[in-house]
Amino acid sequence: MAAHFDLPDIKLFVNIAEANSLTRGAERSHMSLPAASIRIKNLEEGLGIKLLYRTSQGVTLTPPGQAFMHHARLVLQQLTDLRGDLAEYVKGAKGHVRIFANTTAIAEFLPAVLPKFLASHPDVNVDLKERLSNDIVRAVSEGKVDIGIVAGNVRTEGLEVLPYMEDRLVLVTPKSHPLAERGHIGFQEALSYDFVGMLEASAIHAFLAQAASDLRLPIKIRIQVGNFEAACRMIEANVGLGVLPFSAASRHARSMGIRIVEIDDEWAVRKLQICVRSLQGLPVFARELIELLVGDVKV
Repeated sequence: MAAHFDLPDIKLFVNIAEANSLTRGAERSHMSLPAASIRIKNLEEGLGIKLLYRTSQGVTLTPPGQAFMHHARLVLQQLTDLRGDLAEYVKGAKGHVRIFANTTAIAEFLPAVLPKFLASHPDVNVDLKERLSNDIVRAVSEGKVDIGIVAGNVRTEGLEVLPYMEDRLVLVTPKSHPLAERGHIGFQEALSYDFVGMLEASAIHAFLAQAASDLRLPIKIRIQVGNFEAACRMIEANVGLGVLPFSAASRHARSMGIRIVEIDDEWAVRKLQICVRSLQGLPVFARELIELLVGDVKV
């Protein structure tokens, strides 16, 4: 028998599952308990499977219930996105592109491209957020964002992937630091010294914290700053070392008293990739943005 359920059923199920209670879920859905119970019973009978375990302590999800919950949340998120996009149309915008990207892409590469895109597409808005690569892939896979820009060895199965930029992370030192004249160094040795770090919310902070954790060593942060220029100024002032993209470090090294030392670890080489669920499934303006990004790659 084909299952028939509607949006109120989906919202009710999510509310019950999140509250672990039929009573509280019904209250959140502004529905009486008997009406909620009948809806869930009809939903289960229509599907031919049990979605909830019912106990005296409340309800929990069965394995099929967990699958239903996953897709229900996606549906509700897509509806929220739809409302947001339609609101943009009401305001006069004709499109909306959502992008998740890592620290390097946001700070070093996208600023050269996005102003051109926005100038040539005055009716399109861009929502850009910084995230870790694994979180970006998950968001693209789940349809929460249109375009992801990731770095490193991240699994992108099921997505369409385009090569983007290549950069590498380097150690940045003050001119007078004992490591300043080294040509290269392992990250483990550098962890003996104090560091200037990026803010905890940044993707690069989480990435380096994980790299130190993998070595079972702490990273000693003396100060955290909000951008690469501020980091280089603190490094120049002998506050500590830093790990930055080579593109940023080399630019600031031309005007500041800092030195660049290559990092031997494999993760220091950063191949950036653009990932989408389906290139053809994107709106035309989103595909045009990707064409601009790929066209900006320096050969």
